Amino acid sequence: MAAIDDFVADQLPCRRADPDLWFAESPDRLERAKQLCAHCPIRSGCLDAALDRAEPWGVWGGEIFDQGVVIARKRSRGRPRKNPVTPAPSVVCA
Repeated sequence: MAAIDDFVADQLPCRRADPDLWFAESPDRLERAKQLCAHCPIRSGCLDAALDRAEPWGVWGGEIFDQGVVIARKRSRGRPRKNPVTPAPSVVCA
């Protein structure tokens, strides 16, 4: 039975892809990890276990953990805008 379990474990997305993907700083890479988790057969168990362990960061069960809290998405590095972006005026050529 252990050999079957090992075989199944080796087929999980987190075992087949780059492990750093699940702990990346880049929001795009974290979103990719979440996509890979989407159809994983142990996704809910993975998430429950991560919550029980109070994982500090990474993608677990298709969710992003940041400082032990599940967040919807990670923001890029840098300062947030102080003012909203206003579109440039359109130019009409005659």
